[in-house]
This record gives sequence, C-alpha cells and structure tokens, in this order.
Amino acid sequence: MKLKITKKEQAKKIKSRSKKADDKQKIILEILKTHGAKIYDDLDNGQFPKFSIPSRSVGNIVYDKQLRQYILGNNAALRSSRNSAQLRSFTQLMWLAFFANRLTTERKSSTLRDVYYSSQAFAVEFEDQSESDNIIVDLEAVTSRAREDFHIFPEERSSIFGDLNIEYTIPGYEGKTMNLANHPDGYSIGPSLTTAELVSTSAEIVIAIEKGGLFTRFVEEQVDKKFKSIILNTGGQAPRSTRTLLKRLHDEMKLPVICLTDGDVYGEHIAMVIKSGSANAAHLRELTVPDAKWVGVWATDIEKYKLPTIPMTESDIKRCYDLQKDPRYQDGIWKKELDVFLKLKRKAELEAFSKYGLTNITDKYLPQKLELAKSL
Repeated sequence: MKLKITKKEQAKKIKSRSKKADDKQKIILEILKTHGAKIYDDLDNGQFPKFSIPSRSVGNIVYDKQLRQYILGNNAALRSSRNSAQLRSFTQLMWLAFFANRLTTERKSSTLRDVYYSSQAFAVEFEDQSESDNIIVDLEAVTSRAREDFHIFPEERSSIFGDLNIEYTIPGYEGKTMNLANHPDGYSIGPSLTTAELVSTSAEIVIAIEKGGLFTRFVEEQVDKKFKSIILNTGGQAPRSTRTLLKRLHDEMKLPVICLTDGDVYGEHIAMVIKSGSANAAHLRELTVPDAKWVGVWATDIEKYKLPTIPMTESDIKRCYDLQKDPRYQDGIWKKELDVFLKLKRKAELEAFSKYGLTNITDKYLPQKLELAKSL
C-alpha cells in the first residue's frame, strides 16, 4: 500500500521524529549524567563512590496483579568501591555506564557480545559474557531504563512478515519506508525495525509462533492474507526486542496478539512471558502484552487431536512443578493445561500436525483456534 504524502509533509514528519529521537537521547544522557554526578559528589566529600542497586533477589521480586507482571520490590543493595569484594563489579558498572554514554552520544549500536569484547580495550575484565550481561542488567536496574535505550542489543533471531508499513528512524535511513510483506523470508527484528515508526497495516491480528519452520509454513500458506494477520517468529523464548515490537503492535496499532507454541511446559511459559514478562526482567515495565492469548498447542489438544508425542523428561516435569508455584499459573487455562501436562507426562511439537498433512495446521487447527481466541 503506497503512502500518499507530499514532500513537504514528509520533511515535516522526518523533522518531528528526529526531534523525538533527540529528546529521548537527552533524557538518557541526563540519567547517566545524574548518576555520574553522584560519584563525583562522593569523591568531593571524601567518601568512597557507591551505587545503590535495586535488589534482583527472589525475595524482592513480586507479582503486581494490577500491572499483571513481575516487578521489583523496595529492597536495594549498596555497591561500594570501599568494599574490596565489590570493587571489581563496581569498576565494571562504572565502565559500562561510560560505554553506554558513548554509544548514546554517538548513536551507535552494540551487541551484547560487542560489549564483552569492547571492555578489553579499556583493561576492564569480565570472566565471560554472562558476567558482562549481568552487569548490563545492573545498569538497567540502577537507571530504570532498558539496555536497548543505551543502544545495546542481543543477536537477532526473530522475524516478522505481513502487511505492515514502517518508516525507519535510525540515522541515515530517516523517512525511508518498507512494507514487511515484501520479502518471503520475512524481516529480522533488529534495532532498526524495533525503533521504526509503525505507519499503517491492513492486519487485524498478530500471530506469534515459537518456531521458524512453522513461520515459513505460515508465510507459504499465505496465513497473512487468509486471516488478515501479521506473522511473527519468536525463535523460541522471545528476545526482548521482539517483545517490545509485540507490545508496540498491540498498543500502537491496536492489534490482538495470539501465541502458538509447542505443546509442552516450555511452550506454555513462552506465551506467559509474552503476556506478563519474566522475573529476570522485573525491573522493566515495557515488555509485556497483558492481553495476549495463548491458544495452543495445549495439553488437552494432544488428546483431542491425537497428536504424536514424546515423553516428558525429568526436567520437564520439574519445570511443571516449579510453575505451579508461580501466581500466574493458579487459575484459568494456565493452571488447567499445566495440570494436564503433568497427568499425561507427554508433550507434542507444533509440527506434529503434519501427521494429518503439511497444511493441516493452517487449514484446520489455526482457524479453530483463532475462533476460540475470541472467547478467551
């Protein structure tokens, strides 16, 4: 669908979005500056510099029924340069704040892996990337801003396809438009797409699928046209950039979000994380779609459709018991299906519907589930 706007209107839109990006950049830099000023204040007052970091311990993570997601409580821990045991992590956090400031100022992007290797140029040591990633989460907790606001992103592994017109906002591409149905392999969900302006769509729903193989099948079978949908491959547990885009599609484009996962406890939890977030990201508020609906593959579908199954592992069973303690799995379809998984001790993949033909899942199962979603 072509966008009919004049050059003058286009220039005005670009200017407006550029100002919006500039304003956001100023806010992020001011946050970093404020925390940096506290370090200087400590030094001026003859004190050891320190950070107050919201505690991410299990005891400080609570489920907020109103927000319908996990949030951090009020407990905080002091990380001080005076404590020799904390000096390493304190220095790492100081360097990361400096690096985040540099990325934001220069408007350059970095992957999580880049952060790990970049530290070595400054003689800042991380034992491995997991330690580096953990310090990034500390910075998020301290500033109450997502790493993506500092231009730090994970490796891309999710993709999207469908009639959605976007307009890029990243430097060098401002004002350029793209329709996400233009490439049969879909488009990777990276920084440029996550931050793009969502202009228009003819879609009426978003279908988030756990697996790339089924994503390809849905594109081939033109699910986007048959069901007026945008198809999104989460690539397993959805990365935060993908969850951000799902939230934007729901909030800005007013599109319902439907989740399709493997018929196992991990698939159920993938849908729950899209809906209400994870305990690991309890310090962030902009990653959830509370109205998202999980429509399958349910444990009851395994019996109903007589799907080929494989036995649940001890790890699967343990995960079921763990989730039974989670307040989000105490009622409704979430509790019911978890109980049935434990009863069956079997699981099924989305591809199991191929037993009835390659297009059975799009021709029969999907229409039934989309209709059912209206009543969930």
